[in-house]
Amino acid sequence: MALISAGTELRYPARTALLMKGEPSSHVLLVLEGWVKVTDGSPGGHEALLALRGPGDVIGESAALEDTSRSASVTTLEPVRAVVISADRFKAYLDAHPTAARQLMAVVTDRMRAADRKRLELAACGVKERLARLLLELAQHHGEAVPEGVLVRVPLTQQELAGAVGSSRESVTRLLRELRERGYVTTHRQSLVVVKPEMLRRIGGSA
Repeated sequence: MALISAGTELRYPARTALLMKGEPSSHVLLVLEGWVKVTDGSPGGHEALLALRGPGDVIGESAALEDTSRSASVTTLEPVRAVVISADRFKAYLDAHPTAARQLMAVVTDRMRAADRKRLELAACGVKERLARLLLELAQHHGEAVPEGVLVRVPLTQQELAGAVGSSRESVTRLLRELRERGYVTTHRQSLVVVKPEMLRRIGGSA
């Protein structure tokens, strides 16, 4: 891939800040291995989990293209291998590859639609519904089939799950316990398994 050769490959440990909200934009990142979280904080200290990004995803493209400061922070969830590309070289690459530019535009549009859907869910759904929908989304986009169900290896803490659904860690802990007791999911230290997606769809209102 030509974009890989436009930058420098680096490795980052787990739980390392890659981009910080408000900082000047000078580069983008192309993730090759590992997962990162995109977050935004509030004055009260609450961290909202906006999105997950993984292998093949470009991060920081909007700020680089618009010459603005970062609108969110990005932190590794596990060891990550990524290519760092300067904003100037990234723009030059897109100018020279119109197809890639159109593909990037489609990705940005999809991300905006996903953000809009999340805002609607926060306004219209309860925490239990939002958590069920989040687990289904993780299983659909980041899961792999195993005999028990669908395994999600993205290492999210309960605090991060709470940030994704706009709730407290205590509420999410209680709801996960309830889902485990009913046999809908199983949880492990660095992963979870969606055992009965049909029941989560029913809870989330999409049955």
